[in-house]
Amino acid sequence: MARPRAADHEEKRQAILKQAAELFATHGYDRASLAMLAKACDVSKTLVYHYWTDKAALLFDVLAQHLQQLVEIARGAVGTTPRARLETLAFLLLDAYRDADAVHRVQITCLTLLAPAQQEALRSLERALVAEAAAIIADLHPTLAEDRRLLKPLTMSFFAMLNWHHLWHRDRGPLSREDYARMVAALIAEGGGPAARILGPALDSA
Repeated sequence: MARPRAADHEEKRQAILKQAAELFATHGYDRASLAMLAKACDVSKTLVYHYWTDKAALLFDVLAQHLQQLVEIARGAVGTTPRARLETLAFLLLDAYRDADAVHRVQITCLTLLAPAQQEALRSLERALVAEAAAIIADLHPTLAEDRRLLKPLTMSFFAMLNWHHLWHRDRGPLSREDYARMVAALIAEGGGPAARILGPALDSA
């Protein structure tokens, strides 16, 4: 007979994942150990192994859960116009990033340490997230949907403005997350068209 799952099984797992991201970000993947993680979480090392077979599986889970959450957020972004949808997406991503600084650092520094199959699974989630934003931007700028050479750079600029927001933003500062989301959407909405008109001929002659 299978052993019943404890009522707090998922709660413990989430707490360990959060702490793992902090340890990987602070100490690096190579130096952070499962023993350190167990001590930081005040649980036994055996319990950590109950959830993950090894450190690589743990790292993969940290990143996969974060990226999957972002993809689901992007797919759920709604608005009456493409610009409104982009604004909503910008705010929802900023809100999701609120306590995700450690995961971001781990994603940048540790993803390539995983096995190729694990890396590809995570890259697939990254591509899915980018595709959701690109679809909204293409609706916003139909000419970019026809000539996609500028669609990816504009989409990646959208993410660049969001992904590095945590380095300078202060919640008690003059600019709220909502304000910044509107500003990012406005820059993409109002700047994308002129960029396409300016850079299009240059690309044609390259």
